[in-house]
Amino acid sequence: MTQDARPSGASIRERVFGGGNAQRPTQPDPILAPFFETAIEHVWGGVWNRPGLELKYRSLVVVSALAATGHHEELKAHLRGALNLGWTVDELREALLQISGYAGFSAAHEALDVLSEIVAHG
Repeated sequence: MTQDARPSGASIRERVFGGGNAQRPTQPDPILAPFFETAIEHVWGGVWNRPGLELKYRSLVVVSALAATGHHEELKAHLRGALNLGWTVDELREALLQISGYAGFSAAHEALDVLSEIVAHG
């Protein structure tokens, strides 16, 4: 498949997150706009758009990495995206429990707190 035949980064991002996403400000910020443009082009249009791994599994990899590195605000968005792509709360809980042996119990606990908050408050 050629580069031109692949979906755009914006369409991949929308498939993961659905129509709305808290990661992107409603009013374009001149400081952040180039960051979001670059992320959409290179991360969503590049890494997320590669063949060989379905979006659902890429999502789980991202959730695990964000949980392990303590990026909780972005983790919230990606947990919602993982749910949107078909992961269940129970599966995500197990994935976050799994990181405890590798990233530490504190990282797993904090990530599970984020998942719990999403389940409780949407």
